[in-house]
Amino acid sequence: MSATPTAPATPVADATATPPAASRRQRRDRWLPVRLVAAVVVALVTLFPLYWMVVVAFTSRSQLLGGSLKLWPGELTLDNFRRILDAFPVWQWVGNSIAIALVVSLLSVAVSMLAGYAFAQLRFPGSTALFLLTVASLMIPLQVIMVPLFRLVTSMGLFGSYWAVILPTAATGFGAFLARQFVLAVPRDIIDAARIDGAGHARIFWRIVLPLCRPLLAVLFFMSLLQSWNDFAWPLVALQDNALYTLPIGLLYLQGQLGSDYGGTMAFALVSVLPMVVLFLVAQRWFVEGFARSGIR
Repeated sequence: MSATPTAPATPVADATATPPAASRRQRRDRWLPVRLVAAVVVALVTLFPLYWMVVVAFTSRSQLLGGSLKLWPGELTLDNFRRILDAFPVWQWVGNSIAIALVVSLLSVAVSMLAGYAFAQLRFPGSTALFLLTVASLMIPLQVIMVPLFRLVTSMGLFGSYWAVILPTAATGFGAFLARQFVLAVPRDIIDAARIDGAGHARIFWRIVLPLCRPLLAVLFFMSLLQSWNDFAWPLVALQDNALYTLPIGLLYLQGQLGSDYGGTMAFALVSVLPMVVLFLVAQRWFVEGFARSGIR
């Protein structure tokens, strides 16, 4: 009697086996305390200079001169702020920085978006070479072009005015590059459908591209605002009148006047730094989203 062939046994999955996804999640959870400790240490190291600046700014001059400065002063005072506000036109310098930074930021957003749309959507002779030249300009430091820029501003009769600072910094190669990457991510089908409906480049840019690029607009605006707010080298050359100084130049001038008055210097530095810190904390969500959607990793 012949034996009946039997089908090969189907392997039974081990009920106790851990799925790969769960295993990876367990490994991540195992290292979670280490990552948290590392993040806290990095945050403390990063924030300590800002904390020390706040401590020195609110410490009395007698404590600073007496060498009794501690990580947390026993008595907080506003004397350092009163002294610099009474002796120097700090609020005027703050107004100058705000005015210049806002105008530069608005112009930079406009120029960068127009250039980015042109590089992404228009095809004209030399477009690739012009884009590569724009990107290559990022490798040229300001010190290299400062002399020809000074001669250009002087020949235009703008030296010593706000426009001498605003116009040379109103457009950046990085802004055009970032805008191009973002516009390239706009769905092509939407732009093609608008062209079929008879929309031109101006209408497509205003009605389609700009609404989809709101995160990018926030990134370009805040990046330009931060760069203009902290700009030091070129405003130092282009501005001569004390009444037109921005905060970074005012800090240099104040250091020369106060000498060893570290409390007054730190108080002025805190006034200069605090607006940008608050602005970044408020706008960090749009900042990260704009970079993520532009293809920059």
